[in-house]
Amino acid sequence: QVQLVESGGGLVQPGGSLRLSCAASGISFSAYAMGWYRQAPGKQRELVAHITSGGSTYHADSVKGRFTISRDNAKNTVYLQMNSLKPEDTAVYYCHSRGRVNEFWGQGTQVTVSS
Repeated sequence: QVQLVESGGGLVQPGGSLRLSCAASGISFSAYAMGWYRQAPGKQRELVAHITSGGSTYHADSVKGRFTISRDNAKNTVYLQMNSLKPEDTAVYYCHSRGRVNEFWGQGTQVTVSS
């Protein structure tokens, strides 16, 4: 059974930092591309950052220079380091994995940026 379990969300003040983690099980993690998406109330889910099995990364323009995606294949975990958080970063953040023939989603973790 495939599981993607996110953690690290919470309430933070503007300018603060959080690190999200996504622990994967049931997949050959190193062979999967991994990503973080987010969905704010009333908005569509959007890609925040992506990392290939080879370690190449992509960050959306809205988070470039503030967020960093990374992976630890030994721990079957992908991370999203989020710095200089803004109120507009408030959303549910979802972990995503994509293999050659299938894809999986985590249950999401809430990030709220507010003073």
